[in-house]
Amino acid sequence: MSPTDAATGLERPGVALRITPLALLGGRNAARVLERNILVYRRSWIFIVSGFFEPLFYLLSIGIGLSHLVGPIPVDGRLVAYTAFVAPGLLASSAMNGAMLDSTFLVFMKLKIAKTYDAMLATPLAVGDIALGELSWCVLRGALYSGAFLCIMAALGYVVSPWAILCWPGAILISLAFASVGMAGTTYMRTWQDFDIVSLAFIPLFLFSATFYPLTVFPGWLQAVVRCTPLYQGVVLERAADLGIFTWSLLIHIGYLAAMTVGGVMITSRRLGRLLLP
Repeated sequence: MSPTDAATGLERPGVALRITPLALLGGRNAARVLERNILVYRRSWIFIVSGFFEPLFYLLSIGIGLSHLVGPIPVDGRLVAYTAFVAPGLLASSAMNGAMLDSTFLVFMKLKIAKTYDAMLATPLAVGDIALGELSWCVLRGALYSGAFLCIMAALGYVVSPWAILCWPGAILISLAFASVGMAGTTYMRTWQDFDIVSLAFIPLFLFSATFYPLTVFPGWLQAVVRCTPLYQGVVLERAADLGIFTWSLLIHIGYLAAMTVGGVMITSRRLGRLLLP
């Protein structure tokens, strides 16, 4: 077996094993795109871990300093330490960061600048393979971020319930939703300046997602706005899993993120087809 060339997706004879099994993701060709990304980033690992540190520094600073000034937070009729209240929200932010970095900036580079996808289409790869392979890589990166973050939460004593193990699949769903929407939005961008819109959207998403304070501190009209934002759905899921508080309303948050995923994948596949195929 010969591995896929990192730049074009073509096979190079006489070199050993593939990294990913061909049946992964339900299709041989989508796995080739994922394999290409693994081959490229194994020598650029610093770019993979860089986005993990921002929420980690927030968590450490809150645990060392701010938590001593803020008392317990009431959640569903019980008092929770401030660090335990904030940590699940930062876990959701970590999953979002890991997925969005690749699904926006790097997809744009491959699509508009390096023309990597044009080279891929000169091989047996199809547009759907590219979309699914790139999405799988984004989710893998988000899963790595959130898994490492969850381990740090446990080491620092910010895990409240054994149900916190469910935070990881919840974080993967968050990564999947944001990666899908991020890739869809990137297909509409024409220049690097368009990414100012992404940065502008990230700041209020991060600050107004009930990560650092309960939703009840917002004015009524702002509470309604926050409830409609995507990161808030992930924060609620992660906090519920960490605290072991489960209600039927969580299905609404899961459905919201699932709808983001389906819509993002459909738009991405259609837009890439228009941009890449004659």
